[in-house]
Amino acid sequence: MKLRDRDYIVGLNDLVFRVLGYTHPADGYVCDLEYVPAALYKSRNPRAPRGYPETVYYKLYGDEPFRLVKGMFPEYMVYYKPLARKLPGVPRKLIREVYLPSDGLRNLVEDCEDELVDMLRTVLDKVVEVSGLKLEDFGVFGSLLLGFHHPKLSDLDFVIYGSDNLRELRDCLKDLYMERFMVNEFEKPLRLNWRFTKYPYKLFLIHQRRKLIYGIYKPSSSVRPVKVEFEPVKSWDEIVNEYDILDRVTRLGWIKAVLKVLDDSEAAFMPSIYGVELEEVVKGPNVDSVERVVSYVEEYRLQAFRDERIYVEGWLERVQSRDKIFHQITLTYGPRYYDQTLYSLTLMREAHLRSENFDVGT
Repeated sequence: MKLRDRDYIVGLNDLVFRVLGYTHPADGYVCDLEYVPAALYKSRNPRAPRGYPETVYYKLYGDEPFRLVKGMFPEYMVYYKPLARKLPGVPRKLIREVYLPSDGLRNLVEDCEDELVDMLRTVLDKVVEVSGLKLEDFGVFGSLLLGFHHPKLSDLDFVIYGSDNLRELRDCLKDLYMERFMVNEFEKPLRLNWRFTKYPYKLFLIHQRRKLIYGIYKPSSSVRPVKVEFEPVKSWDEIVNEYDILDRVTRLGWIKAVLKVLDDSEAAFMPSIYGVELEEVVKGPNVDSVERVVSYVEEYRLQAFRDERIYVEGWLERVQSRDKIFHQITLTYGPRYYDQTLYSLTLMREAHLRSENFDVGT
């Protein structure tokens, strides 16, 4: 069995995990716990209940999955040799069932009839018509895939497979926003319970707006607006499992740095990887070079593009691979989750936002 990012695993006790990224040990998968059965846990978050007509699962948010696995479900950990510690995940022996986004989309299109799936067909038909992409280039994730979506409340959560297809899709979405078939979700300011301490909300909005993969579909005044999201996933021929290439990853401390993006080819995926050149260490361990920024934080995918200058706060790591040693900055789950940041100084300047209170004089 071979799985990739955004495939889903159901554990023996019905916990639902989302496969995280593409680098995994042979005996299991590094995962994010996404849904917990209502019989095992009750969330206080009003956005969390899933199921129709009764709540059958609760969705987890932010660093909640990490805390829950560590505190309540420690058997759902896998040993990750490069870090010499266990990470949240599913050992192969605890896998009961898997759900694949491509299969889920095909099943919905062929067999499901409700108002949300009707909108799914309309949106996808339009995207395929305008872009030239095929149905096979897409999948669905979340409650749509798992069979407990709410026809009147759930969103349309798509997967788009492959870098080339993502470029075609983003061009298509730009056209569809201009035609007003859909609107960019971040066209107008939203109200969120914002928790990131070093990433100003105004910056978040302008970064999200240019990513284009987050939209809203509202065909008429009589139909509710539905959020439409397209999450990028690597095609099989783009995937490299680095597990046996990495010998050791050692955390060196917290760093604040200014860098220039040299390579954005993996910025859209999970983890989001930015090839970079170090310009300045603002605060933290003194290093001469940083080769890449690796982010497992959803908010920082597609965050910056080639030749842009970025500001980053996260964990500096020394990486020893099979053939070289280098430094990277990692943004991930765990302590100081909401202190982590990655934003484009170039975009900030273009938007004429002032730099005070950003910890960096630019």
